[in-house]
Amino acid sequence: MPISDFTRRGFLSAASAAAVSAALPSAAFALNDAQARALIDRAVVDINKVIASGKSLNSMIRDFEKIFAKYADVNIIALSALGPDARSLTNSQRSSYVKAFQGYMSRKYGKRFNEFVGGRIEVQGARAVKSFYEVKATAVLKGQAPFEVNFLVSDKSGQNKFFDMIIEGISLRLSEKAEIGAMLDRRGGDINALISDLKKAG
Repeated sequence: MPISDFTRRGFLSAASAAAVSAALPSAAFALNDAQARALIDRAVVDINKVIASGKSLNSMIRDFEKIFAKYADVNIIALSALGPDARSLTNSQRSSYVKAFQGYMSRKYGKRFNEFVGGRIEVQGARAVKSFYEVKATAVLKGQAPFEVNFLVSDKSGQNKFFDMIIEGISLRLSEKAEIGAMLDRRGGDINALISDLKKAG
């Protein structure tokens, strides 16, 4: 079973108490439960390799960004986090925003690697939910009660990717929507200022 170092505080401190509400347009399945589970198994293995590498934190963050880009549907997560304002982006802004968001997420969660010690993620299985798959997993920590960490996987982008991670019922994607919305509000709705902020945030 794939193992990844993990802590409850590291993830939950980065997420607000938003309820998960993830639904993609209905479509015929090309993806299946075995493929969805295999994707998450590979992602967990790759993350574990980075954690166990002994590299500097900055190097680990760079590696994590590669993993995030490889396994996550960054476009869907980024544009969903921006909400209705995503519709007004120019092509140039969209490209810059998604790239800045990817870096922001990598720094924000990559910095938690130093805390991911002494635990493991156990993938339990996958099930179809509407037009995507939910891959159920359990985080097992030393000295703490296990808790759920589930991944939502889709092939909507043309590749098998996860577009959300649910930690004890809390949606990472929706939590970031609240964060990005607050950042945009502080800039008076200025998308270019938001992009500039995201390049330094995390």
